[in-house]
Amino acid sequence: MYEIWLMLNIVWEIALGVWPVLLLAALLWLALLGSSWRTAGAHWRAALLPALGIGLVMAVVTALMLPGWTQSTLADMGYWVDWAALLGLAAAAGGVVAAFAWPLLARRHGRAQA
Repeated sequence: MYEIWLMLNIVWEIALGVWPVLLLAALLWLALLGSSWRTAGAHWRAALLPALGIGLVMAVVTALMLPGWTQSTLADMGYWVDWAALLGLAAAAGGVVAAFAWPLLARRHGRAQA
């Protein structure tokens, strides 16, 4: 339990250091969402599956590349917390990419069918 609490504290401290970037990303996502929501021909349901597919690809790429980016390998990961952190970070990266891709794809699907 201590390792999980430590990991959450580390994530919190990192987020405090980059909060302007996180705020800017959130505002950009809300702007994309708002502009796509007002687009008359946006097809949200049709764009959801491709956005999730893009997010899944990003999650797999992140899971494979992240150990190398941190000067490690998959073979070095012997503890379950290491795997949980890797899979959590990969899922977060995939979720962020899917969240940004969804409004863009919804607008694109709307224009393609119009």
